[in-house]
Amino acid sequence: IGTTSLGVAAAAGLPDGAAATREETVRLARRLGRGDFLLSVDVESGFSDDPEEVAALAVELAKAGVAGINLEDGRADGTLAPSALHAAKVAAVKAAVPELFVNARTDIYWCGHDDPEPEAVRRLDAYQRAGADGVFVPGLADPAAIARLVGRVSVPLNILLTPTGPGLAELAGLGVARVSLGSLLYRAGLAAAVATAGAVAAGEPVGPVPGYAEVQALSGS
Repeated sequence: IGTTSLGVAAAAGLPDGAAATREETVRLARRLGRGDFLLSVDVESGFSDDPEEVAALAVELAKAGVAGINLEDGRADGTLAPSALHAAKVAAVKAAVPELFVNARTDIYWCGHDDPEPEAVRRLDAYQRAGADGVFVPGLADPAAIARLVGRVSVPLNILLTPTGPGLAELAGLGVARVSLGSLLYRAGLAAAVATAGAVAAGEPVGPVPGYAEVQALSGS
């Protein structure tokens, strides 16, 4: 199970990617971390540019039962953190909590870069050398480019599933080891809630929706 920073932020009425949800992220991790599943937590850029503070957060999450984190180099203003800084964060986390799976993410394909692939490779190399257990490249959907990256990295490559990109079977065939839905489920649930409210207001039919007992069963109640 993976948390989404957008979902955590939106549910709290806070901006995503702006280091505003550390408390909410830890609180959610404590609620979910003792479940009978592996929990990965999206920690944006670690809520700090101090590697030791990011490492302290990782320790806190590991104690809550978290198995892994996504740690991104994107910033709220659309730029990327220096690769050396992000690599230092990765190294600090691995030194503090060696057993925690660190999925080092680069947002190069979301930054309007004219030629993102060489920079993606350079950054992923740096993050692997720093000790990343996996690397994540959201925004990359071209099968040929994905295949090239698979051949360049020595750790699992994580790709974000997109409606217009390759599906699960094709991604697996390309050698992708991890596929993330990101905020897709949260956004789909939000869209359904808004559409239902709109239908009620317009006097239109609503449904089908799960029944009360079904929801109780799904939630383990």
